[in-house]
Amino acid sequence: MKIGIILPGGVDRGGEERVIPAFLALIERLARHHDVHVFAFHQEPHPARWTLRGAHIHNIGDHRPGASPKRRNPNAWLRWRTTQAILKEHRIAPFNLLQSLFSGTCGQVAAIAATLLRTPYYVHIAGGELVTLHDIGYGGRRRLRSRVSEAAVLRGAAGVSAASTPILDSLHALGIKAQRIPLGVDVDRWPALAPRPRTSDVLKLIHVASLNPVKDQATLLRALALLTAQGVAFEMNIIGVDTLDGRIQALADELGIASRVHFLGFRTQAALRPLLAEADLLVMSSRHEAGPLVLLEAAVLGIPSVGTAVGHYAEWAPHAALTAEPGDAQGLADAITRIASDEALRQKLATAAHYRALTEDADATAAAFMRLYTAPHYSRAAPAPDAHLR
Repeated sequence: MKIGIILPGGVDRGGEERVIPAFLALIERLARHHDVHVFAFHQEPHPARWTLRGAHIHNIGDHRPGASPKRRNPNAWLRWRTTQAILKEHRIAPFNLLQSLFSGTCGQVAAIAATLLRTPYYVHIAGGELVTLHDIGYGGRRRLRSRVSEAAVLRGAAGVSAASTPILDSLHALGIKAQRIPLGVDVDRWPALAPRPRTSDVLKLIHVASLNPVKDQATLLRALALLTAQGVAFEMNIIGVDTLDGRIQALADELGIASRVHFLGFRTQAALRPLLAEADLLVMSSRHEAGPLVLLEAAVLGIPSVGTAVGHYAEWAPHAALTAEPGDAQGLADAITRIASDEALRQKLATAAHYRALTEDADATAAAFMRLYTAPHYSRAAPAPDAHLR
């Protein structure tokens, strides 16, 4: 079978930096038995091709010869260029299906190309496509035009999937049938470790995410300040690219916790693994997540988690994770304090999370996508007349 995958990026030719590990794991497993071609929008500025994990990568690139950097509609050009690349590859040997990882522009390309080729396409919701967070300018449903486009793309797909139940609930509210397919951890490259007891009175915390408004590190730091006021001994490693020009580091200084919070910047998967394995607790403060993958990666290493009630956190609580509402620093601090003072609870959460993550690993992910591709195409129930506009 020939499969075309459309995604924004995450497939760097080096395989270490600027990658999305769960996507690479899926691509590798599909490529073991099928001819997989990945069409990436923004991996490199110029068009290029390379091979990665057994798949053929087609980089579309942002560079447009002779175009003004202030061109009015770069997405239209990107859609056209990507569609042309898919059609060209189809002429060499026909695609059996197209898969969009993320919807939005990726889903639009899949829908356009599949319509022209008369082949089925599938959409996996992997980010904020169904979210509206006006205060931070985030989410695919902030504009009417985007909502109408998204409704058309999703209703035309042969199958729609998402990593977690909260995203499925959002799809069902729009009248879209969807299947839950978590993007699991590649345990061949990220081997499992059994849960272990704490080795220090100082609680070793870790947070893994780029510094940006959606991950809401401001709430995280306020929770840590509350822990300090309560006398909880802790150290926090924060790993991720800083997109906020030092504002989070400045807030740590302002809150008086800079000596306990260590900003380590970006780390490759190889460099991240020992830092995560040494932690006692993963803490996430996101306002929205479709996953996150790091929750699964930590669980595979026997590390339990506290986080806001989004994505997998909402699914796993209270048996495999503890949660607080997004933006609730006090609730987040209270959950961390519970674990700091109750090692039996920490071990119980770690064991439950470890089991769940290993049950839904990368092999299970690839198998679920293949079942979706080989199932009879179903027609989703028509939404209420204004459901796509809500």
